[in-house]
Amino acid sequence: MKMPPPLDLRGLAGDAVSGGAAGLHAPKRQALWRDAVQGTILGGRRASLAGKSVLIGVSSQFDAALAMLELDGVVARMVITPPDFTSERLASAIAQAQVEAIICDDDVKDFGVDVTRVRVSALAPETEPRPAATETEWVLPTSGTTGAPKLVAHRLAGLLGAVRPRAAGEAAPVWATFYDIRRYGGMQIFLRAATSGATLLLTEASEPLADHVTRMAAAGVTHLSGTPSHWRRLLMSPEATRIAPKYVRLSGEIADRAVLANLAAFYPNAKIVHAYASTEAGVGFEVTDGREGFPAAYLDGVGGVEMRVVDGSLRLRSRRTADRYVGRDDLALADADGFVDTDDLVERVGERFFFKGRRAGTINVGGLKVHPEEVEQIINPHDAVRMSLVKARRNPIMGDLIVAEVVLREHDVSAEQKRAVKDEILAACRARLERHKVPVSIDFVPSLAMSAGGKLLRGKA
Repeated sequence: MKMPPPLDLRGLAGDAVSGGAAGLHAPKRQALWRDAVQGTILGGRRASLAGKSVLIGVSSQFDAALAMLELDGVVARMVITPPDFTSERLASAIAQAQVEAIICDDDVKDFGVDVTRVRVSALAPETEPRPAATETEWVLPTSGTTGAPKLVAHRLAGLLGAVRPRAAGEAAPVWATFYDIRRYGGMQIFLRAATSGATLLLTEASEPLADHVTRMAAAGVTHLSGTPSHWRRLLMSPEATRIAPKYVRLSGEIADRAVLANLAAFYPNAKIVHAYASTEAGVGFEVTDGREGFPAAYLDGVGGVEMRVVDGSLRLRSRRTADRYVGRDDLALADADGFVDTDDLVERVGERFFFKGRRAGTINVGGLKVHPEEVEQIINPHDAVRMSLVKARRNPIMGDLIVAEVVLREHDVSAEQKRAVKDEILAACRARLERHKVPVSIDFVPSLAMSAGGKLLRGKA
């Protein structure tokens, strides 16, 4: 029996093109989808990359998007690295993935090792024939920021497993995302847009939030995604009133009751969805009822995804999960039954599961465990609070103590008002948490540091 040809992103995007102005929009550059799928940024060197392991190391999301469109179905492996990777982490990825060429926009950038470079150029009409499609392995690093990166291998079919085709007659959305598309959460939005003929607004690290929102408003953005921290940062900005998305998507961190309620109040006409996904497990499920956590009934299976909770940790199995770790035969991505241990801890309360936090993020207070997210979920619903960060402070006797940093909704708050808010937060924590989980100090800060992936940075105090 003749096997069907492998999926090819350029072919899928080409099939979705319906004319008009839909395409990729970056701060100073843009390209219609029809030009992107018929063009090249590799200056006639694509054929030399056929069948090779290639790293996409460009600085901009715009060039990364065009490179992924052009190389999928041509190269054997695409290693897609975020722009904040150090030369040491790049060198490790290159070695693990046996990279033979680097797609770059800088002749002098330090990639840690000497590998053939192919510099991108401006998008131009394609003149060379495209080779017969081959299945490309998509390789994404996990979100860890220290040590050698773990490289996770996906197939395009798995990455597209949760993407719903646009129905006949359905208007194409205008997507924007706070994520970088070289990370799993942003990659999902890029693939949704590319395979549905939807406009996608990309940002760059140097673009101020106000400018990004201004472009979203001008484009009439209808669908917007980001982490809960991204959304909290937006809601703190006066620019938030300039957009009125119809679809709000959260992922990457725990979507607690406070952020869901704030988004529902701010964008009352939007459908609010929080999704669970990880680089290894792929997209697990979506929650659309506006509540934190997820229904216990999901353990019976949801959207082709099987779920288990083992020792409090959520495990997933589906066709969306990654294949393996690249260059790490010593690491098993899934257990013997094919379930991926997400390392995210959950607790069942009645007919619903609630996220407690990452196993690796547990704080040890005198031998007792504390999940910082469970403390934040007590602090964040306070009417005066926009967001909070709970972390450990080293103590020579207790080991660690719990401290909190809090961003208030209003900037002009008197010292007396701050004392009252602090007392109310501590009273709520004492009423609902065990003693060792109550913060020993609360500091009011103007902002909280976020990682390049849009998550709160949880270092020790």
